[in-house]
Amino acid sequence: MSVRLYAVTFDCSDAAELADFWSAVLERPVDDAASSDVASISVGENLPRWYFMRVPEGKMVKNRVHADLVTTDLMAEVKRIVDLGATMQEEFDEGGFRWFTLVDPQGNEFDVMASAE
Repeated sequence: MSVRLYAVTFDCSDAAELADFWSAVLERPVDDAASSDVASISVGENLPRWYFMRVPEGKMVKNRVHADLVTTDLMAEVKRIVDLGATMQEEFDEGGFRWFTLVDPQGNEFDVMASAE
């Protein structure tokens, strides 16, 4: 028996609101029947879904797991995502990689990194 990654799930205070932000970032539609309790984005047949689940507690500490996004135009993409509502947290240039850590509207950290292509 084997397993595969089905979904990445974000805890949040409003699932539909956070799904709308990530829908714009990923340029993929929010799946039908999204609500403030649960929402999802089906990224592609071979890629995991993104789920958003409302939880009663707020975010307290740094994410232990986070999304890494890659782009061929780092500065333009970071600007686009910040314009969508993300907050810039930090810039890194280490070990031959360059990336920015951003925070989504509900406090989840994620990275946008330059593609090696």
